[in-house]
Amino acid sequence: MRLESAAALALALFLAPACRNRDSDAGLLSAANAAQTTPERRASLDTSRRTAIVDAAERVGPAVVSINATTRRRVAATSPWDFFFVPQNQEQLVAVSGTGFIVRSNGTIITNQHVVADAEKVVVTLSDGTDLPATVLGEDPVTDIAVLKVDRANLPTAHIGKSSDLMIGEWVVALGNPFAYLLGNTEPTVTAGVVSATGRNILPSQDQAGLYLDMIQTDAAINPGNSGGPLANSLGDVVGVNSSIFSQSGGSIGLGFAIPIERAIRVADEIVRTGSVRRAWTGLEVAGAGNMEDWKTQGGVQVTSVAPGGPAARAGIQVNDVLLEANGRRLRNFLDWEAAKLDLHVSDSLRLKLREGGRNIDRLVVSGDLPTVTAEKVNVLRGIELVTVTAGVRSERGLRTENGALIFRISSQIAQATGLQANDVILAVNRTIIKSAEQVNDLFTNAPPRSPIRVHIERNGQYAFTDLVFR
Repeated sequence: MRLESAAALALALFLAPACRNRDSDAGLLSAANAAQTTPERRASLDTSRRTAIVDAAERVGPAVVSINATTRRRVAATSPWDFFFVPQNQEQLVAVSGTGFIVRSNGTIITNQHVVADAEKVVVTLSDGTDLPATVLGEDPVTDIAVLKVDRANLPTAHIGKSSDLMIGEWVVALGNPFAYLLGNTEPTVTAGVVSATGRNILPSQDQAGLYLDMIQTDAAINPGNSGGPLANSLGDVVGVNSSIFSQSGGSIGLGFAIPIERAIRVADEIVRTGSVRRAWTGLEVAGAGNMEDWKTQGGVQVTSVAPGGPAARAGIQVNDVLLEANGRRLRNFLDWEAAKLDLHVSDSLRLKLREGGRNIDRLVVSGDLPTVTAEKVNVLRGIELVTVTAGVRSERGLRTENGALIFRISSQIAQATGLQANDVILAVNRTIIKSAEQVNDLFTNAPPRSPIRVHIERNGQYAFTDLVFR
């Protein structure tokens, strides 16, 4: 009997804390539930949770769309075995995902050009989950803006703000479609951060072709699939178009960049009106970037060539003049010069301050239309001999780049018509990074007539580019 009593006492002592904990938990839950059901407390909590970021996301979100583009690309050999098992010139369909936002209730959408480049099929998914086929109204690879159209009326539109008065450190919200359909629904992903900087100029890299100029920098997370989505301020007004990131892993590390909304709207309006963008031409070339350490610190931009009879020549600008300011904007290097030109319309005036000899003078350049290549496209292709850059070619020619297509030989007529030279290395055409000579032929062959294309090159160890328009 004493053993049974001891056992009963031990069991009672073991169970007692558990019972007390259950009673205590029940009491806490009851208290929490009671607090949550108090109308005054719920109203207070709701007020504290509804921040400016919540309001901004709610205002922009309905106008954000997901974009799925299908392109056809040539399969490149990645190993010696591919030469035996992959047929030459075989192509495959590749799906590219991105984001856009509606700017007109009739279904007009802005996105990045690199999202829909060479797309055979584009499908837009609205915020309510509706899939709609989309038409590409036009593209501008230089600014990385494209305009789409879906056949639907009375759609919600984004509220357009301005980037010109952005303050460093103010809150911004990025909305997009990272990882496409892997997330399982159509609601845009919202990330928040601050404006880290404005007026950023970004050089091309091995993974990213083309220049990004006068960009908004933010630490709001921008990941693959966010391209083309809106960057909004705390009022819910769109101030930029998310376009690129700096990353070693492919994911966000707090270095995101957006195109100023004023530029995106200007390009989109021109595309809607005419189907393309007229590129303003100043008729002069400047020294490009050599060492990465140099381009930040240069004071002024040296003129290296002036087109006879062009806008700069008519204004009296000469080779070796040094450009100091453009429309009041200081020119430290060629990136500042390109940024100043990017938002020019044809026939716009550009007030330049330059150093000629030992004195500073002012010149007024009135921009013109980018001239078309005087030779037919087929002659251009016949007049250029290209070689794919390999380790041997790189060593022999002393090249800095590891990829691209070397111009082995070019006729004088084609050199004069295109601005290209022997020993130039073609790094990219528009925003397509060049891996082989065949790529250049394909891109030139398929270039639409009278649509500007930008050819990025390495010349004498420096980065440069030339704009072409095939007739």
